[in-house]
Amino acid sequence: MRIRTPAVAGMFYPKGKSELQKSISDSFLHEFGAANSKVQTEKIYGIICPHAGYMYSGPIATHSYNLISNQDFDLAIIIGPNHWGIGCNIATMKDCTWETPLGEVEVDSEAAEEIIKTTSLVEVDFFSHTKEHSIEVQVPMLQEFCKSKFKILPISLIDQEYDSAVKIGDAISKLADNKKIMIIGSSDFTHYEPNEFAHSQDMALIEPILDLDVEKFYKTLHERRISACGYGAIATTMVACEKLGATRGQLLKYATSGDITGDKGSVVGYASIVFT
Repeated sequence: MRIRTPAVAGMFYPKGKSELQKSISDSFLHEFGAANSKVQTEKIYGIICPHAGYMYSGPIATHSYNLISNQDFDLAIIIGPNHWGIGCNIATMKDCTWETPLGEVEVDSEAAEEIIKTTSLVEVDFFSHTKEHSIEVQVPMLQEFCKSKFKILPISLIDQEYDSAVKIGDAISKLADNKKIMIIGSSDFTHYEPNEFAHSQDMALIEPILDLDVEKFYKTLHERRISACGYGAIATTMVACEKLGATRGQLLKYATSGDITGDKGSVVGYASIVFT
């Protein structure tokens, strides 16, 4: 069994266990965090979470993870963009575990086998995941908030276009026939724009996400040239959740790095969204 060791521990989040737990707790208690929000009991099919360093996007991410902390699932399917562009166009993995400072989480090899049988777009490739942070930063949050035992299925995307998102989303939804799944789409929103403009751009893109309108999502993305890095991960999550029965998205929290740090000249946007 291969071990996928952390690529960004000590950079995006602390590499020591106690320091990492404190970082997550501080994010939760932050003025933009989820400490004062209520946990819902209705069925949640999936979430959208940011993937920047915890000091920037951690408070926003806690909203989604707090809400799924009491949900019943044994497989977390984590979809993220492949920022490095290495390996396969769409890659999962099997026969391995992911190591974090909080311990190891096993990859669901059965689910990996099932999805590559369902669609030829997905390939098994360990290398595609070795450097990428977009999936990695979700795992400690899952470990800290969701105490029941679960496995993960990472899916890394170089190809983020509409047709692929529809096919991969459909294939992911079929995994629910045999597993209790939670779908996590990892993406930041607007990159390196003034704060007010980032808010405007991102609210325009979030609107079709909440309506589960994938076509309008891509139309808005391209027409407004919005620099959301994990747009395919968002769209894939939307497709899969709607196939499973979701009827709407709910924006739990939005903020930019500028809102959090006070430096509003060039910001990145972060959103926590759940699909119910």
